[in-house]
Amino acid sequence: MTKLSVNLNKIALLRNQRDIGIPSVTEAAEIVIQSGANGITVHPRPDERHIRYSDVYELAEMLTVEFNIEGNPFTGRYMDIVSDVKPDQATLVPDLPDANTSDHGWDLKADKQSVAPIIKKLKNLGIRVSLFMNPEIDGIKMAKDIGADRVELYTEPYARAFRTNQELENVLDRYITAAGAASDCELGLNSGHDLNLKNLGKFCSEVSGILEVSIGHALIADALKMGLRDTVKAYLEVLSAV
Repeated sequence: MTKLSVNLNKIALLRNQRDIGIPSVTEAAEIVIQSGANGITVHPRPDERHIRYSDVYELAEMLTVEFNIEGNPFTGRYMDIVSDVKPDQATLVPDLPDANTSDHGWDLKADKQSVAPIIKKLKNLGIRVSLFMNPEIDGIKMAKDIGADRVELYTEPYARAFRTNQELENVLDRYITAAGAASDCELGLNSGHDLNLKNLGKFCSEVSGILEVSIGHALIADALKMGLRDTVKAYLEVLSAV
């Protein structure tokens, strides 16, 4: 069964609107874990507009499931904090500091010389390294060549095609092919971005080998209607049915 890692960024974003600590990121993490999720994901950005660096340390102290820290290793304090915390997984994302959200994968033709030493450093610390990638065969092969353990397929194009019902099967074919390339390279395969209760099942049933999905925005939005416990369980039910 594909594992579910819940991204808590939107909990932190709401918390940051008032300086009273509500809602609590750690309490949300406890609920998510009690509800059966397999991991917690955070993406601390340099401006700390949602997850703060202090949240990362607090989560590291209490988590009993996998901890995945996303971020750009060339901006802010990402490398320092990951080196301190030593999470189970570091997902390297090429977003700019002012990006609204991650919107593309690495271009390793341009970036592999700078990314490779980062991967080596993190792996020497015992951290599994995943690269946020577009569903492109050449990029996935290069991710393997420079030492990545996994790739996380950027799934917004799939989510958009599913939502608009335009070119859905053609877009899915790109992910199926990319997954095959990852398998051939013996790379682990994660996925994330705009996955939700409606589109998650089809994606994981048709794209083979997905080890983990990281879901935040849609899951937290669903929790406003369903409650956080029931929402996590609903996502797990979708994954268990694949």
